[in-house]
Amino acid sequence: MANKSEEKIKAISLRKEGLSYVEILKRVPVSKSTLSVWLRDIGLAKQQKQRLTLKRKQAQLKAQEACRNIRISREKRIVEAAKKEVSHVSKRELWLIGVTLYWAEGTKQKTHNVSQKVSFNNSDPRMILLFDTWLRKICQLGSERLAYSIYIHRTGDAEKAKLFWGNLLNTGIERVYFKNHIPKTNRKNTDENYYGLLRIDVKKSTDLNRQIKGWVLGIADGL
Repeated sequence: MANKSEEKIKAISLRKEGLSYVEILKRVPVSKSTLSVWLRDIGLAKQQKQRLTLKRKQAQLKAQEACRNIRISREKRIVEAAKKEVSHVSKRELWLIGVTLYWAEGTKQKTHNVSQKVSFNNSDPRMILLFDTWLRKICQLGSERLAYSIYIHRTGDAEKAKLFWGNLLNTGIERVYFKNHIPKTNRKNTDENYYGLLRIDVKKSTDLNRQIKGWVLGIADGL
């Protein structure tokens, strides 16, 4: 009985210090039900409640971080396995990829404008690099036929963007256009990795645009 009394006194004392049940059970070897009976009438001061609340939040953050790391690890495994499925891209595959990419993102000829040049824009560096490669390897265009422009918000770093896109494509950037800044924006691309949107224009490319349209129709009709 003396030992139980001592354990009860110790448990109450630790609780008054603001320790959680889990922390107390590590120091007082009794069952959780016994501890609950002992401490059910023991109140906590504001500071002690704040401490327990903080510990709970810390535990939640730790659990969230663990789940996030699991998701990141799973994503990495899936992505690496999927990359291996692609392996080498043949010239024909590159041709079809570029055609469908322009089908989705490129500037099309319209009834009111049948002389539209080839123009493609995007903010994804990999996509821009792929399309630039397609123009050079599949359409066999030289640098003299290609013009590059950046569209960026005034809050962005234009010089940094020019350097980034120029290094990526190993070329000079002819123009920079500034978008109107909207202070209250929901845009997510406002961090240090924001380089704006890059547009590739092909000079004297009306007939090429018509040819691409034919390739697109050929893909659609061949499904």
